[in-house]
Amino acid sequence: MNAAESTTAILIHLAGSVALLIWAVRLVRTGATRAFGPSLRQGLARFAGNRVSAMASGAVVTLILQSSTATTLLLSSFAGQALIGLPMAFAVLLGANVGTALAAFLVSFELGWLWGACLAVGVALYLANEAMNRARNIGRLIVGIGLILLSLAELKTASAPLAQSPVFRSVFEALASEPLLAIAITVAATWLTHSSLAIVLLIASFWAGGLFPAPTALILIVGANLGNALIPVLDQLGAPVVQRRVALANLLTRILIALVVIPFAKPLSGWFSALSHDPSRLAVEIHLALNIVGAIAFLPFVQPIAALVTRLTPAKPETEQRIRPLYLDAGLLDSPPEALASAMRETLHLGDRVGAMLKDLQTLLEQDKLALSREIAAADDGVDAIHEAIKLYLVKLSRHPLGEEDSRRLFEIITATTNLEHIGDIIDKNLRELAEKKIRKRYRFSENGIAEIRDFHIRVSHSLQLALNVLATRDIGLARQLFDEKSAMRLAERMATEKHYERLRSGVTESLETSSIHLDVLRDLKRIHGHITSIAYPILEAADELSETRLRRADEQQAEKQPSEAASYGLALPQKPA
Repeated sequence: MNAAESTTAILIHLAGSVALLIWAVRLVRTGATRAFGPSLRQGLARFAGNRVSAMASGAVVTLILQSSTATTLLLSSFAGQALIGLPMAFAVLLGANVGTALAAFLVSFELGWLWGACLAVGVALYLANEAMNRARNIGRLIVGIGLILLSLAELKTASAPLAQSPVFRSVFEALASEPLLAIAITVAATWLTHSSLAIVLLIASFWAGGLFPAPTALILIVGANLGNALIPVLDQLGAPVVQRRVALANLLTRILIALVVIPFAKPLSGWFSALSHDPSRLAVEIHLALNIVGAIAFLPFVQPIAALVTRLTPAKPETEQRIRPLYLDAGLLDSPPEALASAMRETLHLGDRVGAMLKDLQTLLEQDKLALSREIAAADDGVDAIHEAIKLYLVKLSRHPLGEEDSRRLFEIITATTNLEHIGDIIDKNLRELAEKKIRKRYRFSENGIAEIRDFHIRVSHSLQLALNVLATRDIGLARQLFDEKSAMRLAERMATEKHYERLRSGVTESLETSSIHLDVLRDLKRIHGHITSIAYPILEAADELSETRLRRADEQQAEKQPSEAASYGLALPQKPA
């Protein structure tokens, strides 16, 4: 094998080892999240009463999750929902920084024999449990630990020959003379992998292989720290400012640590090197020491740092905040049942917003308030934004392994959100414009006409609340009741139309002026009711409560539209049980 082929083989070996390390860290994180996620979240909430216990809880949770990013996103969600104050959330993150460094410290021990045992036990545990239960996810976690240990052994083997390569030595010597470039490269690598643990272990392997001197290693470790703090900041760019402050506070402290360490990288690295002569251990020990010192140094100042971050990031006006989703938590995507519960809460929130639009519409039809019309249009923008957020959240969730019941629940939620968004569009694009037309032409409904519309509106509003209850409870009796309302609504529309024509024959002036508007309002309210009823269709179908052929019940044809709408998002539909 010539030199070129040998270098290529080494690089492929190195790339595979790095990829295995990144994948193994993800396996540990997803396994821990799915196995212990609810308990970890409860632990964070329970022990965030004072700064010391908050920091300790952050360290323990992150040590289990193997990811301070996951802990940061979880805390950001808590802060966004006012479940935890910014100072205590920041104290938890100081512990999370220690936790992720401690995780790297523990897995870096020379335990070459352990990876085989972990893989054997983890695979056996995973295969012995077909359902997505805790035991299966613990098996996933143990497999991840075994693969981390294996990847570290392979990294050491792959990086050793690189120390003899003049090309790689030249590259790393250039980095040694350009600390800012070295930090930028490490920050980018950490962001791309979404794992400072993997990058720190990679730095340790390269340092042990003699690819760069101690000062460069220290600078690269500082860069990994910065990159780790930057990940949740970039991941939450579109989130409310209250939610982003937690990650910003952590990034601020990491920047301060970098500003202190970088100018003194050479003497500090020399002092650290005097304590240990094993670079593979020293790298993770330096990483751990930096985070412990940072936690101890900043813990007494969590209040002033939180106040500073709050001052630097003023909250947007309430009118801008209200169109944001409230309950979608990206940190729960690795735990499908919890993610579906969050999506359900957000869907009910969306239903409440649509219900408020429907209530305002009736006021607009009865009173000439153009300002209210503009508020309805703005509310529909919020409905569209929340619907889009729920849809994207469910699409991301559908990429995870889902059981049959979770798949069915996902389909029910996407069906409900699609129908609620359609209802918002009918209110905004049709009924609101009809109301404005009536205002501009100075028309008035007759007393009997507005009473009919009011009665029709009450029926629709009641059905919307019933539909949201059906979605939340999946009660078959309530679902049947909602389905049966279609026939009653059809009869109510026919009677209201007949009474309207009677007034036209009687020559009632108001009815003659508003005839087209009146009939269009009734038609659109009935369309809204059709979308409301469609929310119950997946639940009735799952319970085998629908007839096999749509020819028996013409009013069931609306349900046929729902699978095509869900399929347009690329979501797998649950099969009807036999």
